[in-house]
Amino acid sequence: MRTETVTTGTGGSSKSRRGGETRTPPLATIDSEKLNQFLGRVVGDLGSAMSAALVVIGDRLGLYKAMAGAGPLTPGELAERTGTSERHVREWLCAQAAGGYVTYDALTERFALPAEQAVALADESSAAYVPGGFHIAEAVMEAVPRALENFRTGAGMAWGDHAHCLFEGAERFFRSSYVGNLTSAWIPALDGVAAKLETGGHVADVGCGLGASTILMARAFTRSTFVGFDAHPGSIEMARKRAEEAGVADRIRFEVARATDYPGTGFDLVAHFDCLHDMGDPAGAARHVRQSLAPDGAWMIVEPAAGDRVQDNLNPVGRVYYSASTILCVPASLADGEPRTALGAQAGEARLRSVTQQGGFTRFRRAAQTPFNHVYEARP
Repeated sequence: MRTETVTTGTGGSSKSRRGGETRTPPLATIDSEKLNQFLGRVVGDLGSAMSAALVVIGDRLGLYKAMAGAGPLTPGELAERTGTSERHVREWLCAQAAGGYVTYDALTERFALPAEQAVALADESSAAYVPGGFHIAEAVMEAVPRALENFRTGAGMAWGDHAHCLFEGAERFFRSSYVGNLTSAWIPALDGVAAKLETGGHVADVGCGLGASTILMARAFTRSTFVGFDAHPGSIEMARKRAEEAGVADRIRFEVARATDYPGTGFDLVAHFDCLHDMGDPAGAARHVRQSLAPDGAWMIVEPAAGDRVQDNLNPVGRVYYSASTILCVPASLADGEPRTALGAQAGEARLRSVTQQGGFTRFRRAAQTPFNHVYEARP
């Protein structure tokens, strides 16, 4: 239903034609400096939101990769390198320069991608690689019509109901952090786990998505075997292809299964990467992990970095996670069946500890952390 608002006078009251009345403070009471500061923030947010679409375009068309290490280029030269339209590329470059993603030399009228930006935008092997996050943002925007209805009804939205760019974006975004930390810092931080995997262990990666984390572990621990579980059939199909391409399919199998009923026992390590908070029944998932572990096995839980209180998360990282959680994580949990826990992406350590205790675990600690993730270890 469309709502029209009629402003009356200069004192700042307005009446909604839905029948209610909205009042705003009189202009004389407004701190103009604070208002201007806020409007400046809004302009920045609008630029960022619109620029996100351009990052997706630059990534998909290979514009960043064509600029990486190439030195200053004219729009025509970049268009020729990428088989794209010069006029479109010129406007894209100007927007990228205004946002600080590329530099512009007014004397030569050329644009360049600095080495630091190239590491983040063009090098898929880099731990700082970020384009996947913008594909997640694309999926968030595509989900807005469904989110509007969910807000009204309280319904959820399953992970598999989102646009395909979400699956690719999540895999690419999280893989960067896993590349930089998983086998070099996170697993070594777990008590005795790395040594066990080096000699030959059995690992379950629950909620594995497209298999990035599973494949990275298989590459690092060549004597161990791995199984990845995910409830989304399309992701499992893609994970199998990725394992074949990586040459580790002989030690990995991928199966469609839920976190509360995946098959197998005697796992030396069960891992949940950035997914436990998405589940409708995280405590049920914890109980199933407890049943599937070997007596001396460990549960590694990688979750978005978060404090226990809302005020602890009111920062740029928290803003990203709360925003994604509103459209992706909470709806996924609500669509996942009872008890529809909806932890959200900023659950915090205390709530995660409680989840493990409900699952029968008696030991829980934060083993490692980055600005974006907390890594927890739970033991029976």
